[in-house]
Amino acid sequence: MIRQRRWLSGLLWGTAVGISVWIGAHTASRVSAVAKDTYETIETFTNVLTLVQKNYVDPVTTKQLIEGAITGMLAALDPHSAYLPPESYKELQVDTRGTFGGLGIEITIRNNVLTVVSPIEDTPAYRAGIKPGDQIIKIDEEFTKDMPLTEAVRRMRGAPGTKVRLTIRREGAMKPIELTLTREIIKIQSVKARMLDKGYAYVRITQFQERTDDDLQKALAKLEQENGGALSGLILDLRNNPGGLLTQAIKVADEFIDSGLVVYTDGRLESQKQKYFAHKQGSHTDFPMIVLVNAGSASASEIVAGALQDHRRALVLGTQTFGKGSVQTILPLEENSAIRLTTARYYTPNGRSIQATGITPDIVLENPPSLALAGTQPSLPRIREENLPRHLRAPKEKQPPSSDEEEFEEEQPTPEELQVKEGELGKDPQLDRALELLKSWNVFKTVIAGRAPQS
Repeated sequence: MIRQRRWLSGLLWGTAVGISVWIGAHTASRVSAVAKDTYETIETFTNVLTLVQKNYVDPVTTKQLIEGAITGMLAALDPHSAYLPPESYKELQVDTRGTFGGLGIEITIRNNVLTVVSPIEDTPAYRAGIKPGDQIIKIDEEFTKDMPLTEAVRRMRGAPGTKVRLTIRREGAMKPIELTLTREIIKIQSVKARMLDKGYAYVRITQFQERTDDDLQKALAKLEQENGGALSGLILDLRNNPGGLLTQAIKVADEFIDSGLVVYTDGRLESQKQKYFAHKQGSHTDFPMIVLVNAGSASASEIVAGALQDHRRALVLGTQTFGKGSVQTILPLEENSAIRLTTARYYTPNGRSIQATGITPDIVLENPPSLALAGTQPSLPRIREENLPRHLRAPKEKQPPSSDEEEFEEEQPTPEELQVKEGELGKDPQLDRALELLKSWNVFKTVIAGRAPQS
């Protein structure tokens, strides 16, 4: 019987850090043999447990102490391994459906503080002006210092129409900012597409959820129909896409690659060594592509960008990506709880590990920072995997061949230039540059074709 696995959310949408996960159809198997030194360590643990139960100021249950110990054990490994009590495990399983009651905010833990990665477009958090780098120091009346990420997820999600109060600490602000947000059904449209100019299309993928590939296929068909034929070029926007389902990332890459390896994973166990390949059927390979990325592009987004870059199917333009190249396995336990454990790293077709390094664009181009609400403070630096405590180190390996990067002199932007609107021509320098490159490429091909010797 084939073991079925399901790739869960790249980010706990509405409230969590980028996490790619396998979910096994079995509970975690019990250890059959334990080394002698492990027994000795367990004895020390048992002694501590007894001392706490006997001497702590308030009565505590054995279950409470054991769960706390498991939580600490996994938290000590890396930012993505965690113990999931029943409520948190249930929350995790709804992440890929694309619909839930919440605020629409991506968060991570940085220096034991709940920190915003980015708000999601068209959500309560986005409309309230929450910004990347904001620190959430209180949820309602509860301080968030040392609060587990899954607990923060639980507290910020809830029934649509209910309210939650967030206290935000923002760099440059004189005092904490209090915001009262009303939870909504967060239904994320993962694929947005439109024509930019005759022959040139724009597709934005906001996350990789259950129907992303189907939606992409429909979007491409509609774009070709609107264009009256084949496209001359495509811009695939993966900026601020925190990831999602591995299966969908593979299918999206497969739309533009007709053969070869898309991604592979490598871990200590044979079952963690997996390879995923592209297929010729239905592939769109007859037009040039540019992929837009930034520090908010993580996990599944990096798989797609890395595959298209390694196959030389697309130019990658933007800034260094987040750098989450690890795989988490969900191991169900008894009583509907589970552990989320990092079990493997994933690699691009050329064998590059993305972990803590990310994807380096072929063309490095920063968008000018948007003006802050006050009109004077620039946006805060984006958090990347390498900034997270206890992040996995990238394995030592030969570095991929360096790409011919375009270097841009950093000039002081004018107030007008600071009003960046991603995805809008004339107000998005990265998008403008991508379209310019696609048009230049087609002009170049036309000129070369005209110079070809006539038979």
